[in-house]
Amino acid sequence: MLDVALLGCGGMMPIPGRFLTSLLLRLNGRFLMIDCGECTQVTLKMLGWGVKNIDCICITHVHADHISGLPGLLLTIGNSGRVEPLKMIGPKGLREVVKSLCVIAPELPFDVEIIEITDDTKDIKINDFKVNVLKGNHNILCYGYKIEVPRKGKFDVKKAKTLNIPVNYWSLLQNEETITHDGQNYTPDMVMGEERPGIKIGYMTDTRPLETMIEFFKDSDLFIGEGIYGDDEKIHKAKEYHHSTFSETATIAKNANVKKLWLTHYSPSLTEPEEYLHVAQEIFQNTELGFDGKTTIIPFPEI
Repeated sequence: MLDVALLGCGGMMPIPGRFLTSLLLRLNGRFLMIDCGECTQVTLKMLGWGVKNIDCICITHVHADHISGLPGLLLTIGNSGRVEPLKMIGPKGLREVVKSLCVIAPELPFDVEIIEITDDTKDIKINDFKVNVLKGNHNILCYGYKIEVPRKGKFDVKKAKTLNIPVNYWSLLQNEETITHDGQNYTPDMVMGEERPGIKIGYMTDTRPLETMIEFFKDSDLFIGEGIYGDDEKIHKAKEYHHSTFSETATIAKNANVKKLWLTHYSPSLTEPEEYLHVAQEIFQNTELGFDGKTTIIPFPEI
């Protein structure tokens, strides 16, 4: 199962009771984060999951409300005793931005490995996560992320016994290793069933709605998308600054056949998003409002 925590749901600037954009995913004790706005550490501390095992931070774009919390977080991770490298994924130019931010976070006890997204970037493996990216339509280069947790097929004990494979080799085959026994090679496909349905999470803010989002996020278990404004009368402002409204993101969720939508990245002027939840729900019923500290557990599908 996958644990999901929305650490911050604000856009542009933090306001009382609403911090800036960040999402945390936990799987088998390891973490992947998307964005790291100002105050991210506060909700991380309140969540109580720890910081040492954050193995990757995916940055959608380099506007301050999505990355300004990074220096403090890196220092805190360093103070947790982490020494393993930490990966960061983001748009071209991320390396220079991180280098500049880290002027105030010197002497980290771990390396920061930067992956700048190109047209060929796909299927980035971070532990048990598979990361893919989709280019958005913002006023600077911006990406959405699809995080998948693939699930292996079941180990077929009957086949393994029929092939006379010693039990001590079974775990190696389950971990996709090829083994040799009595001069015979045995490969995982000989004893593993077909891959089972996994988990899929979509995350995209700071963009106008795009047709490409429908296929990219299709059938996601959870789509976390932008709701900069709840009132459709403000769509002209959303268009001007390349953002999406409640109704626009709900339409993407409906057309992509996602299971659930969380709205996030609210404008500071949207002080009571609950007044407009019905706008989204009339289009996509299974819409929920995001809030700082909102969590859920997503299990693997039953088969």
